[in-house]
Amino acid sequence: MHQTDNVNVRSIEKLAPPSVIKREFPISEAAQDFVFESRQQIQSILAGEDERMIAVVGPCSIHNVDMAREYAERLKKLSDQVSETMLVVMRVYFEKPRTTVGWKGLINDPHLDDTFEIAEGYRIARKLLLDLAEAGLPAATEALETVTPQYIADLISLASIGARTTESPNHRQMASGLSMPIGFKNGTDGDLQIALDAMMSSNAQHSFLGIDEEGSTCIVHSKGNPWGHLILRGGRSGPNYTREYISDAIAQLDKRNQQPRLLVDCSHGNSLKDHTRQAGVWRDVIEQRAEGCRAIAGVMLESNLLPGNQKLGDDPSQLQYGISITDACIGWDETEQLLTEAHARLKSLVSA
Repeated sequence: MHQTDNVNVRSIEKLAPPSVIKREFPISEAAQDFVFESRQQIQSILAGEDERMIAVVGPCSIHNVDMAREYAERLKKLSDQVSETMLVVMRVYFEKPRTTVGWKGLINDPHLDDTFEIAEGYRIARKLLLDLAEAGLPAATEALETVTPQYIADLISLASIGARTTESPNHRQMASGLSMPIGFKNGTDGDLQIALDAMMSSNAQHSFLGIDEEGSTCIVHSKGNPWGHLILRGGRSGPNYTREYISDAIAQLDKRNQQPRLLVDCSHGNSLKDHTRQAGVWRDVIEQRAEGCRAIAGVMLESNLLPGNQKLGDDPSQLQYGISITDACIGWDETEQLLTEAHARLKSLVSA
């Protein structure tokens, strides 16, 4: 008899259901209220009711929780200083899509050694998000694995769908049921069409396969997410953050009766994958907003304690503290300078 089932599967392991991990790391009433209020503020900015900008700032990916906590402590102090003009949201990305192969993020492989202790990854991620909420710092992440939201989504204030998955029907359906505002990045080729289609799709009701809090396969019936928005991140065709691209994006949103609000990602294609170019993108976008382009609701910046990146080798203990192991980031000193500059520029408009 020939085997026809699971031919290419090495093994299958049971995973602790969301309810178990949530009981281990329960959300407090204070944290729940904070996440709710943070989402409300983000929605108000996207609706044009709050004149501040959203600033999504933080590491390309979280690989060291001690680093993340140190970064969060610094960012919280800075966010308080610029709160009059910007709502600062920490970039807390636990899952990384790969073009081919590579480390897939803290949840998938928390020990960085191909042991794939995913249940432990969820525990680590949830504990960090709880700490951030308790400290009063909103968190943003990329929604990648479609089962992950049941484990951590109650602690996320802002989410995004990446350039590689914006076209995926599964991710559009998932987004339609998520509880927080969610941004859709343009495709890797720079085209906006798939992100615009994703916004419209996620705004509609869907019925799709998912899991419940007990980990059982179920049919999810979503209401639709009214807070989908466009993220310009550039692409193979080049950057798309300058005035002509912003104007075109606004026109395309208007044409589809979508809220003319968008975020600009200063990294990826907009910086030509060179972290030293992020500052130039940031300053250009801030100036456009200062000149009156209210459609720019926010900016995204890849930043870490120290600039650059490093390769993950065979021995994680040899990694240098403070430096990204995925995309190269700007360092903390430059981050502080950029946010302080932006605050001064935007505040001058308020006081003028």
